[in-house]
Amino acid sequence: MTALPLPRQRVLADVVPGGLVRDTALVLGGAAFIGLLAQFAIPLGFTPVPLTLGTFAVLLTGAALGPLRGLLSTGVYLLAGMAGVPWFAGHASGYGFASFGYLIGFVLAAGLVGWLARRGADRTPVRTALTMVLGNVVIYAIGVSYLMASTGMDLRTGLDQGMVPFLVGDGLKILAAAGLLPGAWALVRRVESH
Repeated sequence: MTALPLPRQRVLADVVPGGLVRDTALVLGGAAFIGLLAQFAIPLGFTPVPLTLGTFAVLLTGAALGPLRGLLSTGVYLLAGMAGVPWFAGHASGYGFASFGYLIGFVLAAGLVGWLARRGADRTPVRTALTMVLGNVVIYAIGVSYLMASTGMDLRTGLDQGMVPFLVGDGLKILAAAGLLPGAWALVRRVESH
């Protein structure tokens, strides 16, 4: 069995030896990682959107696995949750709820972040931070739009309830990723040089 076809530049997952079995394990492991971190959720009384670590998990998964495996991981997470696996925030599952658009955004954001990581955007703290910001923009664009459409909110209310309360937390997650990903690459370079 062969691995998924990959361009020349690597992402962190490419460091792990193996083929199709490795790729399958990484995709399923990425989905489980997202599901696990999504359980670290704090409901906010003024918005139907909870504060979670799911976004952090999605962006790390996309960067570490690359565009195809990242897209597949978040796709598995989304489809399994829609089918009844209770791993959305607060052990929820299903679809159509007000914050469902953020989950759709997860899939596209993981693909974008993975695509950028495949091009080396996760090698330095500044480039990693910019990559994570772009991933968050995708999640917010889809999530806030869906929130507004499903609740009848206007743009101002949608931003006040679906984006503004999460900016500080997302900033902290971006800083964490800007340390973790370049740090992981430094470790890979050190191991490979010996």
